[in-house]
Amino acid sequence: MTGTLTRADVVSAASPKRRRRAPGWLAVVPLLAFTAVAFGVPALAMLNGAFTVKDQATDATSYSTANMTASLDGAYLTALAGSVKLSAVCAFLGALLGLPLAQAVVTSRSRALREAVLTASGVLANFGGVPLAFAFVATLGNAGVLTRRLGLGEKGWNLYSFGGLVLVYLYFLIPLMVLTITPALEGLRTQWREAARNNGATGVQYWRHVALPVLAPSLLGGLVLLFGSAFAAYATAAAMVGSSVPLVTLQIADAISGNVLVGQENVALALSLDMVLVAGAVMAVYLPLQRRSARWLDA
Repeated sequence: MTGTLTRADVVSAASPKRRRRAPGWLAVVPLLAFTAVAFGVPALAMLNGAFTVKDQATDATSYSTANMTASLDGAYLTALAGSVKLSAVCAFLGALLGLPLAQAVVTSRSRALREAVLTASGVLANFGGVPLAFAFVATLGNAGVLTRRLGLGEKGWNLYSFGGLVLVYLYFLIPLMVLTITPALEGLRTQWREAARNNGATGVQYWRHVALPVLAPSLLGGLVLLFGSAFAAYATAAAMVGSSVPLVTLQIADAISGNVLVGQENVALALSLDMVLVAGAVMAVYLPLQRRSARWLDA
């Protein structure tokens, strides 16, 4: 009927006109573009070089898997296995020592102590490279202060070895584990411990059947994170042990500096691709564990 207002007309007239807004994804475009340039271009260059082989007689280039095959043979394979072994040992020991330290921090009644430990962990977790190597060489090297005062040299101590490198890596991996696992420990409900105690469970039983199963994703995620940090470390090992301990990062540095056989200049890119694949496998394990842990602790 003419002149009759419908409900839709009334709602349309009463509500203010909405302004058209630009899609939210436009704000992410600069970040995506920067990521594509900063990470995509080097990744493509690495892929291209890893599969490019140059003929020394004709200077002609062709695509082949020869570089990848060489990176998984001989000294290169030994270095890759050495890096994986070193990272696995450091990750296990770092998690084993970092977990009780983080638990002591979480359960401490002293707020000042807790803040001091977490602050120190944040600093030490980022302390590495040549300064860390120099500190240990001056302290526990062949002519180090503690080595001479305690007579460690006569007892067979050698900092420039696999065990010495593990000790140095633990200096920053244990604080990193403390920072990683502390939020998960804080997420444990006090009601869970009280319920377990009311049902007659001991402290060991509580940790075995309640706390550790809940913390398992975070613990495994911490292990993966420590493994990746140790696997990618370069400057500390290069300044301290040189080539005495075979590591893939040191092999890449030698290849980049020209210390390779003729015709194998792109082997360094192949070794880098090997590291990327290992790191990708590590992250593929870490991300699902992190999401699962968040669901448990945020529930």
